[in-house]
Amino acid sequence: MEDNAILALYFARDERALDETANKYGERCFALSYQILHCRQDAEECVNDTYIRAWNAIPPSKPTFLGAFLLKIVRNLSLSAYQAARAQKRGGGRLEPLSRELADCVTGNPEALLEAAELSRLLDRFLRSLSQKERCLFLRRYWYADSISDIAARYHLSAGTVKSSLHRTRAKLKAFLQKEGVSL
Repeated sequence: MEDNAILALYFARDERALDETANKYGERCFALSYQILHCRQDAEECVNDTYIRAWNAIPPSKPTFLGAFLLKIVRNLSLSAYQAARAQKRGGGRLEPLSRELADCVTGNPEALLEAAELSRLLDRFLRSLSQKERCLFLRRYWYADSISDIAARYHLSAGTVKSSLHRTRAKLKAFLQKEGVSL
């Protein structure tokens, strides 16, 4: 079913919207959540919570891209669940290396540097300036939290090539943010 038809079901408050959302986007939402949490049960819970959040947000929201809207929700829920689990264990986790890799580009709390909307606008502009390959590698690593080996396999590259590309892209991001006046 097309996104416009699914959105029409949401606006009609027809519960079939949830079934159609799950049919079209359920696998992608689960894959993203599982990539962050590595726990099937927690990932399923985040996906189900995503459907509830979508139901409560639509209407009044009418997302232009339903898939991106849902992936953003499931990613935020998954990251929150990851942080909660990590706080309980009081130890580092798999996502810590990702934060360290980006630490040279943005130090501290990004929301303290700029309002979230401004940072989002800058990152969007930066990502649009990249080649498709650079953008895909960067997003797979820092949005989807894919491992270097998974990215290498997906794009038929060596792990070293992926690491080098990500290093150069982080350097470009740092330079871009400095040019935009973001204190690093």
